[in-house]
Amino acid sequence: MSLSVDQKALIEGAIRDIPDFPKPGIIFKDITTLLNHAEAFGALMAHLKTRYEGYGLDYVAGIDARGFIFGAALAQMLGVGFVPIRKKGKLPYTTVSEKYSLEYGFDEVEVHIDAFGPEKGAKVLLIDDLIATGGTAKAAASLIEKLGAHCVEACFIIGLEFLPGIDSLTSLTPVYTVIGVD
Repeated sequence: MSLSVDQKALIEGAIRDIPDFPKPGIIFKDITTLLNHAEAFGALMAHLKTRYEGYGLDYVAGIDARGFIFGAALAQMLGVGFVPIRKKGKLPYTTVSEKYSLEYGFDEVEVHIDAFGPEKGAKVLLIDDLIATGGTAKAAASLIEKLGAHCVEACFIIGLEFLPGIDSLTSLTPVYTVIGVD
């Protein structure tokens, strides 16, 4: 299922642009206005449910922190489990972690070692609000695979198509973006 022109315009119109945040020259895509617009958020979530209900998913994994919002809601709608992929040091049980490069240095994400159950091969959808350079998403997809699960697709509400993230992530998993930004 694809979005109608009206649905896409509704969702795009509910996302606020914040110029020069977090630094000059950046236009920040603020999804808080999408979240508090009931009709737009509902249209988005209905679209995602329809897209993924035939995938036979076992889990939806959301990237810290905005991916939790979309991921938890979608997991509930699909009747599957939700797995948070967190920044290092935020999970209370034994974890597996993956480092990724930043412009100046490194960061790390982690997941509980038993997040995808005892059986290997769980089908997992990875979700977040936005993909830019793709470092966090690649680390998250690698974590899913490292635990013996299969990342069937990575979904992003917004894809910054002028940055390399989408292309670099496709080497690990298919990528779907609801809204593309040139």
